[in-house]
Amino acid sequence: MKQTKTIITDGAHNYTDESGYVAPDSPEVRKHLEWFRGLKLGMMIHWSPATQLGLNPSWPLSDGDRAWSRREVDWVDDGEEFKEQYWTLNRTFNPVRFRPDRWAKLAKESGFKYLLFTTKHHDGFCMFDTATTNYRITHPDCPFSRHKYANVTKELFDAFRSEGMGISAYFSKADWYSDAYWHRAFGPTPSRNTNYDPKEHPELWKEFVQYTHQQLRELTTHYGKIDTLWLDGGWVRPENMGQDLHLAEIIEEIRATTQPHLIVCDRTVGGPYENIVTPEQKVPEKVMDIPWESNLTIGNNFSFRYDDVYRSTREIVRTLADVVSKGGNLALNVTPRPDGALPHPIVHRLRQLGEWIAVNGEAIYDSEVSVCGDIKKRNLRFTHKGDMEYLFYLYDDEPYMPLSVTARVPMEIQGIQLLRTGQSIPFTRAGEYLELDTSAVVMAGAEYGDCFAMMH
Repeated sequence: MKQTKTIITDGAHNYTDESGYVAPDSPEVRKHLEWFRGLKLGMMIHWSPATQLGLNPSWPLSDGDRAWSRREVDWVDDGEEFKEQYWTLNRTFNPVRFRPDRWAKLAKESGFKYLLFTTKHHDGFCMFDTATTNYRITHPDCPFSRHKYANVTKELFDAFRSEGMGISAYFSKADWYSDAYWHRAFGPTPSRNTNYDPKEHPELWKEFVQYTHQQLRELTTHYGKIDTLWLDGGWVRPENMGQDLHLAEIIEEIRATTQPHLIVCDRTVGGPYENIVTPEQKVPEKVMDIPWESNLTIGNNFSFRYDDVYRSTREIVRTLADVVSKGGNLALNVTPRPDGALPHPIVHRLRQLGEWIAVNGEAIYDSEVSVCGDIKKRNLRFTHKGDMEYLFYLYDDEPYMPLSVTARVPMEIQGIQLLRTGQSIPFTRAGEYLELDTSAVVMAGAEYGDCFAMMH
């Protein structure tokens, strides 16, 4: 039976609706998906030579996207001249302050459970060692190639694994540097798609498919256990100009040889290889009973910007509770600087997040959607685990707890405790609703939100 697919669109951001979700056939993949859903919080990282310009990664190269992506390219008027400048950024990329062990340690202390790293964005620059192209971090053209941490992807994967975290590998299906995708002989590149018709040049498209397959083999053979292969570039799909990467062929090969558990996220395409649905810069309005992960930026951008403005820790906590209460994971994107260090405001916020999670994490990790509450109430969110229901009371501009909190809790509750202080909270019941007497709650130490543990 043909699977229909619905794409929910919110401006530039879209994701596959539940109606388009197809659960994987493999029991091993399904089991791994359940494990992944329990992780709840991932650190997403976009990083490449393009950070030197402080612009969106890759997108300014696409003529079809220039109206929004080149607004800040104000030092040169000619688009082709700009592209040449962009393509040569690898020759000046030397992030000597990069310390993968410190990134991983910070991530663990901040409560993250997995890494989602951009091994290759649409511009085609590989942040891993590959035999397929010279446009890579380990090629002599790049000064960082002589550094002991030059194979950035390997160093990060190893460091995060050593801290007990899972690994998601972001990989763009499009590759604008490859001559088999944007072929120089065909001139302009008017859109993000190939600048030739794959049906009219099947030999060139076949070359690109083989190129892509080989890079995926390298990533899933030489870089240890990969929990999720996160494929971006949803326009690269068979029904769009015949851009068929024969994804089933390479994914099943990988699962049969090196990564039998492999979760695949073929973003916005639907079908059996979009095992995780990924709202971008958005949290769904309702619970989704499928594996999903919102990828949101800690600032306003996915890649480093010199003038970026970062979310407050209170907003990050609120967003995490909102995502988890609706059954999803949060992939919070952080933005390393061109020198390899993380911006101090980001580090500060992550440490604060970690302090909050150290107190309230039992209500986050491995939790499920609760039947309690009403997600329309801004300050209240719920999760469920075992014989416990958890109620988050999320603070606004100032940490303030009212004298009582009323919430829908339809099951019998034996006792309520505030996780931050260990206080027992008195309560009364009226039908399906509990009224928590919070008049004695100690507010000292409250910053972003509190969590009440309610035992059945």
